[in-house]
Amino acid sequence: MNCDIRELWVYLSATPLLWLTLTLIAYQIGSWLFRRLDCSPLLNPVLTAVILLVVLLKISGTDYQTYFRGAQFIHFLLGPATVALAIPLYREVHAVKAAFLPIMVALFIGSLTGIASAVGIGWLLGGDKVILLTMAPKSVTTPIAMGISEKIGGLPSLTAVVVVLTGITGAVIGDFVLKRTRVKDEMACGMALGVASHGVGTAHAIQRGRVAGAFSALAMALNGLLTAIILPLIVALFS
Repeated sequence: MNCDIRELWVYLSATPLLWLTLTLIAYQIGSWLFRRLDCSPLLNPVLTAVILLVVLLKISGTDYQTYFRGAQFIHFLLGPATVALAIPLYREVHAVKAAFLPIMVALFIGSLTGIASAVGIGWLLGGDKVILLTMAPKSVTTPIAMGISEKIGGLPSLTAVVVVLTGITGAVIGDFVLKRTRVKDEMACGMALGVASHGVGTAHAIQRGRVAGAFSALAMALNGLLTAIILPLIVALFS
């Protein structure tokens, strides 16, 4: 009996549809726990799904390449999902125009802070130049961050891991930090989440409300563009 189950698992694990299905199930479990326990930030659905999938991959002995053959279908949808964030932003276009100058100042300072904090923490922990360059675009959404990392001499695959961890961390502790610092304006909260924790933070901002979600989407997009411009210039300057 055990032999039959093992053979069935070996057969199914080689099928891309299996890991696509398990990824969706893991996220649904995370969403259910999130709603069930009063939407606690510590039970962010993405964090729960990642933990469940890591445990499953470890137990089953499945390598990442095998997993990604199924997960790539979700990865493909990352682009259209990012573009779709323009919809809530369009609904708040008048508020964006009214606060254009504060938005640009906050964006510029936030972008530089994200870069400086990544490089500073890495340097204090003894990271070499490659690691510092890999961590620098940590607050930018994954596809852009990987492209920036490759251009400046970092490790794109490791950058992707750092970016995901940054996003999850921001979504988990973002509300706590904003509450402690007494930031109550939804536009400011959305900007903070979008700049600091890109797509995952934006997903959490959308849960907060329409205004926060729109400004978080704006911050995520503009931060990616600004970082892609200034980070290579900074690296070239210091090199």
